[in-house]
Amino acid sequence: MRELVILGTASQVPTRTRNHNGYFLRWEREGFLFDPGEGTQRQMIRAGVSASRITRICLTHVHGDHCFGLPGVLSRMVLDGVAHPVHLHYPASGEDVVRALVALATPGLDLRLHPHGSQGAVAEGLEVRPLLHRIEAYGYRLTEPDGRTLLPDRLAAAGIAGPDVGDLQRRGSLRGVRFEDVSAHRPGRRFAFVMDTAPCGGAEELAEGVDLLVSESTFRDEDAALALQYLHLTAGQAGALAGTAGAGTLVLTHFSARYDDAGVLAAQAQDTAGSASVIAANDLDRIPFLPRRGPEPGGVADIRN
Repeated sequence: MRELVILGTASQVPTRTRNHNGYFLRWEREGFLFDPGEGTQRQMIRAGVSASRITRICLTHVHGDHCFGLPGVLSRMVLDGVAHPVHLHYPASGEDVVRALVALATPGLDLRLHPHGSQGAVAEGLEVRPLLHRIEAYGYRLTEPDGRTLLPDRLAAAGIAGPDVGDLQRRGSLRGVRFEDVSAHRPGRRFAFVMDTAPCGGAEELAEGVDLLVSESTFRDEDAALALQYLHLTAGQAGALAGTAGAGTLVLTHFSARYDDAGVLAAQAQDTAGSASVIAANDLDRIPFLPRRGPEPGGVADIRN
């Protein structure tokens, strides 16, 4: 199962309707918590997200609206008796802040710290790229392995049906028919998390070809001067990021408290997003990954390499 749960969408300060940042991604057997700002533990309760589901916590940077909820979340995991290891990824320059926040939490969690100071892979399927902000910041990209889709017409033509299909998948060939002959390549799903940045090459690399892109959209296009001053994205810039990258769905978040209606930002983003669908996130939204389209009609199974 893959689903994004929005725990908070406010930048800098919370509002009456928007909590500080917080995003929980269900990714098969793993649960990723991104940028837990103040109040994230309560938002998890409201959203029905169990702390025991978290296996990795990813911080883009150590500004308070992206990390001040960390001690509460960690303490809740201890209270709930979480026994599995929890991996915490963060920029190396934020080491002192992260260790101070961790020190505030209830001890007893198998927490493993993973600072990173350059782009690249930080765990299996998880990589980071530098962003352009006022302090060191990194965005995250998740990629699942590519797979193959079985094609019913080719299976029928080869005379393979029933239990023989499973035998073919396990063995790789059956009665002279190769698995590759009756299946087609299908790319794995991809997710990117881009927060607190001006337009930059790192953001573009993270967003390239993803199914779901979460991007900050702090300012309206009319406030581009503020966006430049504070190194944030406007709605139109977030849309252009998704459109140029060929992203499937763009989720806008991290809204300035000066805007009551995020629909205006969504409209501006859609103007530049090309074929990408645009969603202005609200707290407690649940956003599923759309079913992937196979390369040919009639695919019957998704088999990972």
